[in-house]
Amino acid sequence: MKLLLFLVGVVGISLSGVMAPGPVTATTIVMGSRNRFAGVLIAVGHGIVEFPLIVLIVVGMNKVLENPAVKMVIGFAGGVFLLVMAVQILRSLRSLEQEQAKTIKGAPIMAGIVLTAGNPYFLMWWATIGLGLATRAGELGIWAFVLFAVVHWLCDLIWLGALAWASYKGSTLLGERSLRIVLLICSAALIVFGLIFIYDGGNTLVKLVRARSN
Repeated sequence: MKLLLFLVGVVGISLSGVMAPGPVTATTIVMGSRNRFAGVLIAVGHGIVEFPLIVLIVVGMNKVLENPAVKMVIGFAGGVFLLVMAVQILRSLRSLEQEQAKTIKGAPIMAGIVLTAGNPYFLMWWATIGLGLATRAGELGIWAFVLFAVVHWLCDLIWLGALAWASYKGSTLLGERSLRIVLLICSAALIVFGLIFIYDGGNTLVKLVRARSN
């Protein structure tokens, strides 16, 4: 019963984070408009980073993620990647019909990997909330820990898969004009998130410089 209640709590907490608007959501909508399975592939890429991270955080990597220098690097790298993606989306609007037929199978997986590893908020979530959940799962036993990791990832898989599928169906029903508007909104969102990541990285850099000068 304890395990069941714990897993129910994991689903609730996980969905609250997964469903929150962010760069992964925007990217899933964009790639989903061209590939109905993009959300599943992005979730696979997300899991490639997330599963090892869960283990590493439990054994003490959370202290590394709290290091200001690490935060700065992650912020800058993630921000630049999001800006590059936004530019690529804007360029693809020129030949939308051709782009829809040229989806690269590996691109969504790579996007899932990079967006996950380059998202400082995701990493800090695992260093705080995620660490608490993982620790509780470990106290319930090794199988509880495994179930916790799988259930959490399944929340990503189901949500991103459904989001991409809806985006694909919407692109076929709404037509090219409406799709262009959606992609413009998503690219704008990526630019905003990219600038926020870079801004946070810059703030961390300023704090580091001030700390060393004092």
